[in-house]
Amino acid sequence: MATVLVTGGAGFIGSNFVRHLLATDPATSVVNLDSLTYAGNPANLADLSTHTRYTFIKGDVTSRDDVRAAMQRGVTDIIHFAAESHVDRSIQDSGPFVRTNVLGTQVLLDAAREFGAKKYVQVSTDEVYGSLGATGYFTEETPLHPNSPYSASKAAADLLVQAYHHTFGLNAVITRCSNNYGPYQFPEKLIPLFVTRLLNNEQVPVYGDGLQVRDWIHVLDHCRGVESTWRTGKPGEVYNFGGRCEMTNLALTKLLLKLLGKPETLIKYVEDRLGHDRRYAIDCTKAERELGWTPQVTFDAGLAETIAWYQANTAWVDAIKNRKV
Repeated sequence: MATVLVTGGAGFIGSNFVRHLLATDPATSVVNLDSLTYAGNPANLADLSTHTRYTFIKGDVTSRDDVRAAMQRGVTDIIHFAAESHVDRSIQDSGPFVRTNVLGTQVLLDAAREFGAKKYVQVSTDEVYGSLGATGYFTEETPLHPNSPYSASKAAADLLVQAYHHTFGLNAVITRCSNNYGPYQFPEKLIPLFVTRLLNNEQVPVYGDGLQVRDWIHVLDHCRGVESTWRTGKPGEVYNFGGRCEMTNLALTKLLLKLLGKPETLIKYVEDRLGHDRRYAIDCTKAERELGWTPQVTFDAGLAETIAWYQANTAWVDAIKNRKV
């Protein structure tokens, strides 16, 4: 039996991971530590509140007392999702990003040592690699070159993880993933923001010329990758996960318009984001070779499913818009 501490389990990726793990592994229990910031939504896991293998603790990863209280629930492993993750917010104020993403990681690493965690998984991002030109892909050997306060804070956290592995022999691994999409994503990110606005016939903002390229992966494929890393990833290693689905922001916007039957007049071009990375693309060969992982959800199927989820869960969206944290 394993008891996994999942940080940020009330967020988008974390909540999908909790659901996935509880549904597929009857020998594993989950302790979810989440401070329920604006992006952490109790409604994401409300139906699991009485699940016998699920425990929720409201707490902050930067608080040693909160983390210790969670670890004392018999935790054997740590999977660290909790993070401030929106680039625009990091440009407005980088303070919460440094605090949560860097200090929070340090507190968890110390707890992993103190309580003898069997394994520590750091869930990171491909944004730590910086920006690509028209060709090439990020590999696990790509030098870190973060270009936003958000990605810089995640790169700093990753370096701490590698240092704790090297210095203390901590069984720690890092995952880095491309852009996620799917159900329960907070509607500040591109796909849920655009879908929810278009459903109300509202304009959607496209930065600059809209030709920034992103690689898209369904959240469940990412969750399977994190699980594979937890189970069989080698200590000290990094594993990249991507959907092999590159698309410009403008092409994605026009596809959403088409799928929702909306006119292109709803596109509103806005001033480009400061320091906007031009292209991300992931080479996930290592994860496929060493972990036996492959993406299973095609973009067409995943996007259709995601749109249908937001159409069927307008009450969830409205509650978020009206929610006060």
